[in-house]
Amino acid sequence: MTTTATDVTATLTTIKDYIRWGASQFAEQQVFLGHGTVTPLDEAAALVLHTLHQPYDLAVHYLDTVLTLPERQALVDIIERRIVERKPSAYLTHESIFAGLSFYVDERVLVPRSPIAELIANRFAPWIDEEEVFSVLDLCTGSACIAIACAYAFPNAQVDAVDLSADALAVAEINLEKHHLSDDLALYQSDLFTALPRKPYDIIVTNPPYVSIAEWESLPEEFHAEPALGFKGGDNGLDLVIKILVEANHYLAEHGILVVEVGNSDVTLQELFPEVPFNWLEFENGGDGVFLLTAEQVKLYHSLFASAL
Repeated sequence: MTTTATDVTATLTTIKDYIRWGASQFAEQQVFLGHGTVTPLDEAAALVLHTLHQPYDLAVHYLDTVLTLPERQALVDIIERRIVERKPSAYLTHESIFAGLSFYVDERVLVPRSPIAELIANRFAPWIDEEEVFSVLDLCTGSACIAIACAYAFPNAQVDAVDLSADALAVAEINLEKHHLSDDLALYQSDLFTALPRKPYDIIVTNPPYVSIAEWESLPEEFHAEPALGFKGGDNGLDLVIKILVEANHYLAEHGILVVEVGNSDVTLQELFPEVPFNWLEFENGGDGVFLLTAEQVKLYHSLFASAL
């Protein structure tokens, strides 16, 4: 930092001052963004407002509020931590917003940021009739953000959530309690489908590990603060994706859909299965690398997928 904390707290007085200063510091120190914010200003605003226990949609006229000295010091401290520790902001605040909902997060899970949130908000239309959704499966659930968002979107559906990591499931349980869903959403510790009862799901949705080993090694420091288990998908990034494509055939309802995020491994997947007409979804709010297949397509190409195991 180019100035001392005392200099900053003596000079900067308002919420707006600290958002502007934080944004400047993040830009100068080349803090990497990619966990829910797209600009240094957004990152600073999120950290400042959370630290002050204010809503993210705080009315503009409150931004000129003069802060107490302890509040100013707390803001300097959190901004400095973000720069020095190179951790995603969500790990510093233990909160992440996904699909308009608040989730507890820590280093045991990836920070929620999937474009699948937009699909959930639209209840996966036009791919499935929301009135016909009675069962949803979220594979590789992590914090359970996708599963919980689906539970809100489909209140009459049974939602099951799966993860291999006991640590991740501990965080998921915190979020189930936070959203009062402990009695309504089932958590399974399982290697994908292995420990699940055999039953049909109307929607199987997953954001599995899909990053190749080489790509993971080259990721910015902030990503290495997250659990490697949530990233690594083998040499080409598709080890788990292919297993899901094969096993989903046994768990999809006749009219069901499979939605899978594969990120930058989308090109590799399409090259591996050039015959498969993956439906690559587009998002109004940004994001890509998510495909959808119907149960009919999963069944039709089952032998092809199995041959790649």
